[in-house]
This record gives sequence, C-alpha cells and structure tokens, in this order.
Amino acid sequence: MVQFSTARLDASFAALSDATRRGVLEQLGRADASITELAETFHMTLTGMKKHVSLLEQAGLVTTEKVGRVRTCRLGLRGLEEEAAWIEARRRIWNARFDALDEVVEALKRREKIDGRQSE
Repeated sequence: MVQFSTARLDASFAALSDATRRGVLEQLGRADASITELAETFHMTLTGMKKHVSLLEQAGLVTTEKVGRVRTCRLGLRGLEEEAAWIEARRRIWNARFDALDEVVEALKRREKIDGRQSE
C-alpha cells in the first residue's frame, strides 16, 4: 500500500479547504500575480491575502519572490499527485463498499420475490 505523508496531506487539504485559496491557485494557473493583484481580484486586504498565500506556500502549492516592493506569486513546483492518489485510494474503498451493498440489496430483492411467491 502507498504510504502518504500525513503532514503534507494535512497542509494541502487545509490549504485547499478555502474557496479563496482555491481561486488563487486557479488564478495563478493562468498567470503569475502580485499579492496586490490577487488582493484586488478577490476584494481583500493585503494582510488577508498575505495570510492566504502564506498557507499555500507552507503547503508547497505556491512560491513567492520579492523584487523591490512587489511580491510575485506563482504556482509551486510540486503538483497534487500525492493528494490525488490519496483521494483515489478512498474512492476505490467506497466503490468496493457500494458494490458490496448493491449485492446485499439484490439478494434481499431476490429473497423478497421468492418469499412473495411462496405465500401465494
């Protein structure tokens, strides 16, 4: 079984749990942007946007570079492969459980049909 880094997954999912941070990632997927540009796009204060970007940076999803007074943000070097693999593993587990439940339901339906015929 694949081993996942709990700290990394926690940081990633915490970062992705917020709609603004997901929006920042989408925005940066189109083009690099300064914190000021991001703050304006999302109608936020600079301080608020800096906090969002900081969480994304801690998760490795965004990198920043300060040149003069401007801090430019871009997508981080790592993708979400580990997170996608974790989700896929959970999906397989749930699909197996739903398949097993379908079998139980079908068996109950067959039994009900047989019992219904016997009582006639």
